[in-house]
Amino acid sequence: MTKKELRAIYLQKRLSLSESDLVELNGRLCENFFKHIDLSPVNVIHTFLPIAKKNEPNTWLIVDELKRRFPAIRISIPKINATEGLENYYLESRDQLISSAWGISEPSEGERTPTRAIDLVIVPLLAYDKRGQRVGYGKGYYDRFLKTCKPDCKNIGISFYSAVEKIEDIFDGDQPLNGVVTPDQFYGFS
Repeated sequence: MTKKELRAIYLQKRLSLSESDLVELNGRLCENFFKHIDLSPVNVIHTFLPIAKKNEPNTWLIVDELKRRFPAIRISIPKINATEGLENYYLESRDQLISSAWGISEPSEGERTPTRAIDLVIVPLLAYDKRGQRVGYGKGYYDRFLKTCKPDCKNIGISFYSAVEKIEDIFDGDQPLNGVVTPDQFYGFS
């Protein structure tokens, strides 16, 4: 299937989830993230913040657990700059967040995160395939951002769903994932 087809299918699948399904899936996803992701070499983790109206995985559960279990790890969050791409800031408190025009919580202020400091990126996605290619919302922000990360930075997607066989219209600018965590398993890609 093409990215456009997969984007429509998986956005609709997420939007059709009930509130109780979301609570259960998010809890299992968070649990599985900490079960499968080795955080011992991580000093800075970058994560997207969820868009509730699109039923994105609730990364706040991961953020809260990171703060509780790994207080030395610094958390970085993105702010979309339409002309320059993602700007990244350390998450200091929820008080620094405002809602963007797209309904995304973004930092209004704070200390910028140097891209080279980031050790692991939690990447948003709608669908992904068995080779680690992903489908996002189609703006390319994360593909451009991941290209600027240091070579040993890991990028991990999180999804409620299993991998599709193959995304047909991959191009050179697409950045493959190192792995994807779902509520039930971990997919690793070479």
